[in-house]
Amino acid sequence: MSRWFVQMILAVLCLATITGLVSAQSSGEETFFVDKLFPVMRKAQCDLCHNDNGVASATEIEFPRLNASRQQIVAFGYQLMALVDRDHPEQSMLLRKPTNRDEHTGGVRIVPGSEQERLLRVWIDFLATLTDQQVQRAKELIEESHQWRLQPLTVRRLTHSQYNNTVRDLLGDQSQPGNSFPKEDFIHGFKNQLEGQGISPLQAEAYSTAAERLARAAFRGGDYQDLIRHKPTSTMDEMAADEFVRSFGSKAFRRPMSDVERSKYVQILLAESAQSNDFSAGARLVVEAMLQSPNFLFRIEAGAGQGDIPFAIAGRLSYLLWDTMPTAQMLDAAAAGSLVTPQQIEDQARQMLDDPRSAAAMDEFLAQWMRFDRVLGATRDRRRYRDFNNEVAAAMVEETRQLFRHLVWNDQNFMEFFSANYTFVNSTLAQLYGLPTPAEDFARVLYPQDSGRSGVLGHGSFLVSTSKPAETSPTSRGLFVRNHFLAQEIAPPPPGVNSVLPEVTEDKPLTNRQRLEVHLNSEACSSCHRLIDPIGYGFEQYNAIGVFQQKMSLRFGGRENPTTKELAVDTRSHIQGIRESEFARPKELGQLLAQNETCQRCIVKQYFRYAFGREETPADQATIDAAFIRFRDSGFRFRELVMAIVTSPLFVQRQ
Repeated sequence: MSRWFVQMILAVLCLATITGLVSAQSSGEETFFVDKLFPVMRKAQCDLCHNDNGVASATEIEFPRLNASRQQIVAFGYQLMALVDRDHPEQSMLLRKPTNRDEHTGGVRIVPGSEQERLLRVWIDFLATLTDQQVQRAKELIEESHQWRLQPLTVRRLTHSQYNNTVRDLLGDQSQPGNSFPKEDFIHGFKNQLEGQGISPLQAEAYSTAAERLARAAFRGGDYQDLIRHKPTSTMDEMAADEFVRSFGSKAFRRPMSDVERSKYVQILLAESAQSNDFSAGARLVVEAMLQSPNFLFRIEAGAGQGDIPFAIAGRLSYLLWDTMPTAQMLDAAAAGSLVTPQQIEDQARQMLDDPRSAAAMDEFLAQWMRFDRVLGATRDRRRYRDFNNEVAAAMVEETRQLFRHLVWNDQNFMEFFSANYTFVNSTLAQLYGLPTPAEDFARVLYPQDSGRSGVLGHGSFLVSTSKPAETSPTSRGLFVRNHFLAQEIAPPPPGVNSVLPEVTEDKPLTNRQRLEVHLNSEACSSCHRLIDPIGYGFEQYNAIGVFQQKMSLRFGGRENPTTKELAVDTRSHIQGIRESEFARPKELGQLLAQNETCQRCIVKQYFRYAFGREETPADQATIDAAFIRFRDSGFRFRELVMAIVTSPLFVQRQ
């Protein structure tokens, strides 16, 4: 054996030994991070702000989700290298920010001198001394952990709105039975989210009752909807039964029926027809049965055969853009293979957006996003707010709807939703806001130059939905801005926290800002209230029904001989975590939001959640990014955002 060969063997063994030692050392430190430090960071609630939908989403730290794998947690630990000063570890941002040595939006998360800080310092020192080889390995691990797979589309239940519209188009029924179904929960800001789409026994009973009534109504006094197109020659006419089942079933299920399905329903029809000696009775029973089928109540896509995919895409389009079932023309296009490519889908979607049904469907998105239910169901102290009633609430909702429609359907810059210097009011709202009376109801009216209103932030719909029956709520208004306009989640109050504010008395009158200062004195409250209350202070000159008041008016005493005190309000505000975000009026906040990328991306996220029925995941980042770029580059035209979503790989995926 040559000396050269021996040297090569020794070199390879040496390299293997060194690599093994590096891996062993890294493995030990990685175990430390996963088992020791990471739980400390979670307990400190760092993850509540440092995530894609957190207040600190713009920073370089994004925590793994709760169901993250060990590999993803380790990769996150290595990502923290970006916050470590390798030459001076004690000056690392990773140390100075959570300990609040450098000003930190979240305040003190890790107490200086504590055991938690010692654990953090161990990891910082490890990251600061990584060899080039270890750094390369860490980068590879990070890259591997970011290789996400698209989340497959599975099953979507018809929302109550979609149910109403579908039975209207399927049966000509205008009774809106879904309005009497059990109330839908708002999750991630919407009522169509997968997490809330189970069927309870009460919901199942409601479906059964509705199906029976709808089927009976469809054939009351004969087949007035002309559902039975091939008239039977007898009660046992199998050809007529098969034609009815095939025709009605393909519309109800939004796809062609299989031979097994068709045979089952034909047998049901003929058996009932024979027993009652009435073909229509059999058809009625088939309608009732189909309306309770999962194939009607759900949009089933998981495991669909390749032949069913175009029909699934037709359903995705129709329920997103029209809030109802596909038309016969769309089903024919699916059958012909004309709903396959992104371009074919975009062409179909653009045609659909020219149909009046798309405006009503988009209104449904707006109503859920802006929580119109809170406005329409709002109650107010009649002694203080005699000008508020159901008609005024409906007008406030219509005002916001008109602005939304103007921006969407006229291809305007959608960010004017926040910064518009005009609005759409009727005479009642004009009087309430102190604006000129429009020539006709909900005509466009400019705000005066000195007005503090701006876009939706000056609308009664926003100001009422974020107020209490007798007073404003800076906390609710700030939270709404965070959740709905920045897509940032704020942790709920910890259990057992005393949320009672100081009482306002005639001897000791207080503004809301003064009362809310109690939150800043509580460690359990201050970290979150610092993020939301300062936003709400900028609206304090707009009372609980959206009327401008220079000063805060406090009323004391009963109905007889009441006394009123007026207090000057401090409306200086800011958005914690956004630089140069100071404002004092809704108008200034509207301009900030319109120009802020976090807000612009929020619009994309909100429509994504509505379109797919779930919150976005790391795997969806490419879809979000592509949609945002198309939205931004179009001058923030909302219809281009729609096109970006419906042509995305996630929307057109073929399982």
